[in-house]
Amino acid sequence: MTSVYLGTAQFAAGVLRHLVDAGAAPSLVITRPDRPAGRGRKLTAPPVADVARELAIPVVQPEDVNSDAGRQLISDASPDVLLVCAYGDLIREPLLSSYEILNLHPSLLPRWRGAAPIERAIIAGDSETGVSIMKLTEGLDSGPVCAVVREPIHPDDTFGSLAERLEQRGAQLLVGATEGPQSFVAQDDAAATYAEKITAADRLLDGQASAEQQDRVVRALSPHIGARAELDDGTVIGVRSAHLEGGSLIYDEVVPPGGRAMSWDDYLRGRGE
Repeated sequence: MTSVYLGTAQFAAGVLRHLVDAGAAPSLVITRPDRPAGRGRKLTAPPVADVARELAIPVVQPEDVNSDAGRQLISDASPDVLLVCAYGDLIREPLLSSYEILNLHPSLLPRWRGAAPIERAIIAGDSETGVSIMKLTEGLDSGPVCAVVREPIHPDDTFGSLAERLEQRGAQLLVGATEGPQSFVAQDDAAATYAEKITAADRLLDGQASAEQQDRVVRALSPHIGARAELDDGTVIGVRSAHLEGGSLIYDEVVPPGGRAMSWDDYLRGRGE
């Protein structure tokens, strides 16, 4: 079966790598254009583009996949199915009606539709999450589902550790979904919850919240976004990792303003504490 893969984010890059390992490499990868990133605003390729090039898979980066030019890129590949994962842009008609389109979403739909399902599941204290394969529709992650796999969230899971497991399980599920006709079940919209994009306010640890809640925020944002904490003197530092001890949150690795990551103990010594 010939497939075209549409993805952009780091999670989608991990899924692509596992698809190739499973012998299900797409004939073409479509990802978003390079964008400025980092403090220097250097033009940077999406993670999926880097992985596709590493694996010698043809990759294109249209500004709008729904445009005539974008649709032609897909048509030229003559795919049997489009596989979508964390693409980061809406796919609209007539593409939706022109191809079978399977979308991999890292949550147990209809829970955590939206941009940050893994982070929101950890922050909420969910005991499990998973991966769902759905038919792509115009709604936000609201299409009917054909396959689901569940994955426990461990007490010490970070975004990184959980995403790594979901990438592998998601790729396996996606391969299975392309191997034959699937039965789709409509989602219960009344049970839907939404995983809003992580904001600056979400990153700042709430000193009034429980240590357990703050710990979940640190783990949910590690290592890709990073939590932040405001100290008693008003200094705001990044918090890379922490642990619970005696009902308190103990920082392990922090990032001083304008500095590099260091241990919490080294940071305190540098402040003369």
